[in-house]
Amino acid sequence: MQTDLPADYTDTPSGARAERILRSCVHCGFCNATCPTYQLLGDELDGPRGRIYLIKDMLETGEVTPVVVQHLDRCLTCRACETTCPSGVAYGELLEIGRAYMEPVAGRGLLARWQRRWLKAVVPYPRSFRRWLRLGRLFRWLLPRRLASQVPALGRRRPQQNPARKRPARRVVLLEGCVQRVSTPGVNDALRTLLARRDVAVVSVAEEACCGSLALHLGDAEAAEASMRRNLDALAPHLETAGAVISTASGCGVTLKDYGRLLASDPLYAPFARLLSDKLVDVSEYLHALDPGFKRARDFRRVAWHAPCTLAHGQKLNGLVESLLVGAGYELVPVPDAHLCCGSAGTYSLLQLQLAEQLKKNKLAALTAGAPDVIATANVGCQTHMSTDAPVPVVHWVELLR
Repeated sequence: MQTDLPADYTDTPSGARAERILRSCVHCGFCNATCPTYQLLGDELDGPRGRIYLIKDMLETGEVTPVVVQHLDRCLTCRACETTCPSGVAYGELLEIGRAYMEPVAGRGLLARWQRRWLKAVVPYPRSFRRWLRLGRLFRWLLPRRLASQVPALGRRRPQQNPARKRPARRVVLLEGCVQRVSTPGVNDALRTLLARRDVAVVSVAEEACCGSLALHLGDAEAAEASMRRNLDALAPHLETAGAVISTASGCGVTLKDYGRLLASDPLYAPFARLLSDKLVDVSEYLHALDPGFKRARDFRRVAWHAPCTLAHGQKLNGLVESLLVGAGYELVPVPDAHLCCGSAGTYSLLQLQLAEQLKKNKLAALTAGAPDVIATANVGCQTHMSTDAPVPVVHWVELLR
């Protein structure tokens, strides 16, 4: 793709990177075949190729139009297009650049601005999020049905069973997350039990902060980087001695693995960012490497596996969870169009409610086509989003193992 970006912009790190990514696109359109919003809307501007042209035009002219805002907002950042692209276009990174360029002058209405500020001020902070969640549950009956369905339940912790029987041979840091800490804390409790039985010492860091993905996807690069630095301040003292840093939320993991790139220009934090990225593993990677021969923990037998986009397309970890579940004795049912997004996508289910609901409906139809006993996933957002309408339980896959 030919570009004509202003010289003063290409002299910046973001501008130089955007130009390289834009020029790697060959206009083939393969990306549209796997784009969930293009499949729903059939509009070229709601597919990756169209959005790439919109970003290119915006960066060349400096003009942020309502059309640009509308179609970039509609992108899920699922990155299925990256899995399909034969040219290796780093679309997710280009979208970050485009949204960061767009957001300061997007011209949003008062309600939209307030909604985004509220999300950044509340959701990344567990205490605040818990208070608002309790309030939302209390007055849920006053909300419109579709909005009320997006208010997740407060999660409950469960006591750890079968503690380590001898001095732990390994030590890991287990990330608690922000939303997961409030909505599904039982996931990490289940993992602690599994690791204790394998004599793995688990360390959690109370001061751990939001990974920064929420602000990053909302186009606020400054707030995202501030969250990353706070997180590194908390985790840095533990990085040298930890064998691994484990994330059980794939949406957080995909951003944490990218810290090295995102903070590369920060001379103070770049070394710690690279170290964290190097040590960060998804829980599926860690348990698969242990190869401990897990067993079924539930009465369920037939499992519909939903691979979150952040696991399948972002981290490109396919087959690990499936092999662990099959090895434990579960039967995986076929799922049509398994690559398509469920519509959660972080804050997308709140900011693009109609599209998110249609994507959820389609995904649940695919997941339940094989008559499963349970739906398993790997990210808190997907779990809470689908749980509101699923006819069978939706759980994190770690909870299915013992």
